[in-house]
Amino acid sequence: MENVIRLNNAKSNEQSVIDQIASIKAQISELAAVEKSILANLKAQGAGTYKGSAHNLVISESSRYTLDLKAVRKKLCPDFIKVNTKVTSVLTARLFDL
Repeated sequence: MENVIRLNNAKSNEQSVIDQIASIKAQISELAAVEKSILANLKAQGAGTYKGSAHNLVISESSRYTLDLKAVRKKLCPDFIKVNTKVTSVLTARLFDL
């Protein structure tokens, strides 16, 4: 599904699109909070398969290994870090209240 909104440099159209983005982000935030709460309650019941009428949810316990990059950087020389650092160009959108 592809939704493309084209701006024709009309300021009111641009403002409308930006306001839509803000509204969508607010809805996502509210839904994410509800999801987080529901999942926390299910996780508190422990690992297992939880059955709905149309979906199953599996909660499993596993070990996660993480690399402490701050500690690693202290042990490596700056030249090593520089040669092994990948730089990519990205476009980022940030929404601010007026």
